[in-house]
Amino acid sequence: MRIASFNINGIKARLPAVTEWLNETRPDVAILQEIKTVDEGFPREPFEDMGYNVATHGQKSFNGVALLSKYPLEDVTRDLPGAEGAGREGADDTEARYIEATVVGDAAVRICGLYLPNGNPAPGPKYDYKLKWMARLEARARDLLASEQPFLMAGDFNVIPQAEDAARPEAWRDDALFLPQTRAAFRRLTNLGLTDALRARTGAPGLYTYWDFQRGAWQRDDGIRIDHLLLSPQCADLMTDCQIDKDIRAREKPSDHTPIWIELAA
Repeated sequence: MRIASFNINGIKARLPAVTEWLNETRPDVAILQEIKTVDEGFPREPFEDMGYNVATHGQKSFNGVALLSKYPLEDVTRDLPGAEGAGREGADDTEARYIEATVVGDAAVRICGLYLPNGNPAPGPKYDYKLKWMARLEARARDLLASEQPFLMAGDFNVIPQAEDAARPEAWRDDALFLPQTRAAFRRLTNLGLTDALRARTGAPGLYTYWDFQRGAWQRDDGIRIDHLLLSPQCADLMTDCQIDKDIRAREKPSDHTPIWIELAA
């Protein structure tokens, strides 16, 4: 089973690019972030014509996540638990950033698709919201680990875990993506027993999933790794490969992210 994660930066702007990528790489499950549309506005038909089942959790103009699966999507849930009082300024969290479902191949795998808050400017309410969201994600991971089912958390985490995950780490020193509190919250996730899939395969530097549209970042390979696949122990046991599709970023009208995928013996 091949499972891919891709922050597409707007489905309406990227539909041809996304369908081209799917036709070429044919993942069994695709986890999309920043669809930037309400559920009713998501173009389901092109994906259904390709054999995908579609589940979305959308929001007008911002955020939004989706799951595309060649397998039936079972027990679909939307929103990260703990939304009450978890939004900015203490309001309920209404941002569409999380979706879960189970897919069943040779084994059943729970898929958690997420678009974690950016958090800038930091300090401030947006950063407080980011840290609260990460604490809720940790709580959800604890619950899923207790179930002992294979699961993965995948998407745009907006976290640079280590210095080697940035071409110029010094440029991100004061950014919410790289602040010590952010990286500590990410470590708390992995310390629960979750495996960073790419780092389990390689410790090589220069592996990035995001290049800013500004300042010639792509041309200079001034990238960062912020899109991750975190695997439960039962899921990590099934992993056979994990790669980044870097060349997608060089195509016409690209997203500022590129896909990352995992192969499971499931």
